[in-house]
Amino acid sequence: MTDGKPPTATGPQEGPRGRFAAVGQESVNPTALKAFAHPLRMALYAELQRRGSATASQLARALEESSGQTSYHLRQLERHGFVEDDPAHTGGRERWWRAVGFAMTEPALLRDPATSGAVRAVVQQVIAERAAALTAWFNAYDPDQADDGLLSSSTLALTPAEAETMTTELNEVLERHAAAVRGRDLPDGARRFRVHVDVFPLAGTD
Repeated sequence: MTDGKPPTATGPQEGPRGRFAAVGQESVNPTALKAFAHPLRMALYAELQRRGSATASQLARALEESSGQTSYHLRQLERHGFVEDDPAHTGGRERWWRAVGFAMTEPALLRDPATSGAVRAVVQQVIAERAAALTAWFNAYDPDQADDGLLSSSTLALTPAEAETMTTELNEVLERHAAAVRGRDLPDGARRFRVHVDVFPLAGTD
């Protein structure tokens, strides 16, 4: 999830504990964050992440919106660096869009009343989208076909320093694999995989 010119999916943030981060560059700024925290814009971004790239018309059909609406909100997302043209699709009559990674690593974003609502809306959307993606994967799961997916959960008793070390190492593994495939042409047999990494203290266990 970043902002700037435009934020690119290059590496995880080593920000403060409690960060809400994806593979991205610098933390999103307050103006861009508030622009992103719009239901349709978040839905467009999530659908682009799922597909890899799409046109406004394709997104309109998928989300049951008008192409005029999706085109407008895609341009707003582009303005703040959340989406960009897909260089793999050029020269056609319609623009192809792809999502750009970003992060929310500044604690002030959640503490500031002007942005805390936007942060919560974005994180809640991310959580809901993760649940929907996992449900869709399981509903389509065929035990007779090879599947390289993994669904795992562990509960560990860690000090804050140990949790930070583990988080950093997990992000390093993710970035190493992301860097190896970034920007390449999709080889035969390749599929889009979603990788979720969540590290958080369990409520009520202090």
